[in-house]
Amino acid sequence: MDKNMMNQTEEITVNADELRAPRGLAEYIVKVLDNKKARDIKLLHVEKQTVITDYFVICTGNSRTQIRALADEIEFKLSPFGITPSHTEGTDTGTWVLQDYDSVIVHIFNGESREFYNLDKLYAETKEQDISELLTED
Repeated sequence: MDKNMMNQTEEITVNADELRAPRGLAEYIVKVLDNKKARDIKLLHVEKQTVITDYFVICTGNSRTQIRALADEIEFKLSPFGITPSHTEGTDTGTWVLQDYDSVIVHIFNGESREFYNLDKLYAETKEQDISELLTED
């Protein structure tokens, strides 16, 4: 597929050039998660707190099935652009899936694991990004 193509998923449109920037990639992932009904999505700019990545995208899924589906959907939507995670963990348990896209790390939790690990609080010093314009109203 042409990497400059427009990828459209219902209301999600992105140009491949936008995905090259960490912020653009993170925002696209937020839109994909929102489109698949992930809950409590947060985008944290963690570049100053850690050397491993620029952004964390954190969300909650309702069930193991949905958590796996959210992770699969991100991979599916990014694959036409040649973007694949360099590392994935947790797909076997379905309670916390981590996808490492180098400049963006995605954390998809169930409610209990999100509360237990509390990355939101652990990275409280980071600047949570305003993603309200990226989310659809339910």
